[in-house]
Amino acid sequence: MPTPHRSPRPPRPRAAPTQRRQPRKPGEKPRWGTRMATGLSVLVLGAGGIGHAVLTNLETGIDRIDPFKDMKNRPAGGHGMNLLLVGTDGRDKITQDEKEKYRLGGAPCHCTDTIMLVHLSADKERASVVSLPRDSYAEIPEHLDQNTGEERAAHPVKLNAAYAEGGPNLTVRTVEHMTGVKVDHYLEVDFTGFMTTVDALGGVQICTARPMKDSYTGLDLAAGPHKLGGGQALQYVRSRHIDGAADLGRMQRQQKFLASLIKQATSSGVLLNPVQFREVASTMLKSVRADKGFGTQQMLDLGEAMRGFSAASSEFASVPMGDVAYQVKGVGSTVKWDPTKSKQLFQALREDKPLAVKRHKQASAKQVDVPPQQIRIQVYNGTPTDGLGGRIDRALHATGFDTTRSPLNAEQRDLKHTLVVYDPRWDRSAKSLAAALPGAELKAVKGQGPTLKVIAGADYAKVERVRAEEPDSGRFGAVKGDEVACP
Repeated sequence: MPTPHRSPRPPRPRAAPTQRRQPRKPGEKPRWGTRMATGLSVLVLGAGGIGHAVLTNLETGIDRIDPFKDMKNRPAGGHGMNLLLVGTDGRDKITQDEKEKYRLGGAPCHCTDTIMLVHLSADKERASVVSLPRDSYAEIPEHLDQNTGEERAAHPVKLNAAYAEGGPNLTVRTVEHMTGVKVDHYLEVDFTGFMTTVDALGGVQICTARPMKDSYTGLDLAAGPHKLGGGQALQYVRSRHIDGAADLGRMQRQQKFLASLIKQATSSGVLLNPVQFREVASTMLKSVRADKGFGTQQMLDLGEAMRGFSAASSEFASVPMGDVAYQVKGVGSTVKWDPTKSKQLFQALREDKPLAVKRHKQASAKQVDVPPQQIRIQVYNGTPTDGLGGRIDRALHATGFDTTRSPLNAEQRDLKHTLVVYDPRWDRSAKSLAAALPGAELKAVKGQGPTLKVIAGADYAKVERVRAEEPDSGRFGAVKGDEVACP
């Protein structure tokens, strides 16, 4: 969806590709932007005027499922259309060489690797993509466990476990329960589908502002532009150990990848050449699963409605976080959504309202790598000055940092220099925080966890405004598609 469209063709070919991208997003699965690749084929076909006969022929390659079977007490439908795009960690068709080269070994958990809720506005002029963190705290309803065949009572899990216990049906039920948004269609793709989609398009161009290396996935990119094939693209969207931003950083990279993926598809000749496109689309659709109601006519209607769609018509957001390390007995560390902001976001989807807002000129601020809203901080007063910890906590919070709002006194009360104490895994967050505290010193402490500590020293002077490199506008932090693609 986020593809800055090509200058030579404003008419329908362009619009169509972007649209198609949307529904398929689920196929792009290998994390965020990735699964979207598969969706592109379906949307483009209908919008590109390729025809009912061709679409019908290609549709036979889609594996059909019924994720809505026997569902009751569902949310009321709103305006527009909602698709649940799910990426699984399936890797059965990946060769042994590919598994070794792209670090895809190990047994899959048969759970969802990526979950996105895509809303297409009623006027077909806007697409909103909301990422649902796979580690989100969820309470799944009572259901029949597909592994044991036994009835299970409602219980807490990480969101991605809903698929492992009850497949697409339980995943849809859980998402609807958590968001209050009715899911109209379901699309699913696995690792194989993602890789073949990217390769079918001839690779995707991405840009990195700094070197990226992840020993878990094997990703190793120097700063600058790169043309990624299917395997390397999968590494890029799956990596979560590049820095301390973990899943949050990965979701941002997935957004960028999706934007570049759409840009690549809509600006290349493949979408305008029926023969070539048929080959690409056929490859894409082989690894896709979709609900029975998403067929040829829906594809054609969607394509027709989305002519004129552009990169600026798409927007991306993640569910507002509350506690990113919410501990649940028997489940572990989960991500708990902000109860107020998340409800507002999903209400906006139900009411068919945009999530992103027009960007206004920001007051001068230092540029940092990690948005202040993503940095959790506990403030300590390391001086004998009463109330200093509270002043710093309020100042950091007013600048956008996620402080605990409960400052404490440090054991040492004669500290000369302000300290930022952090776990090495969150080094980028620490540097971003230090930028807001002139003169602060950094101290790494292994195993401290995601919450950074600020210990106020006698040299504390003020908190300076900082802003992230990544676009972050509006109350939901939503960004437009043309803001995250490669320039």
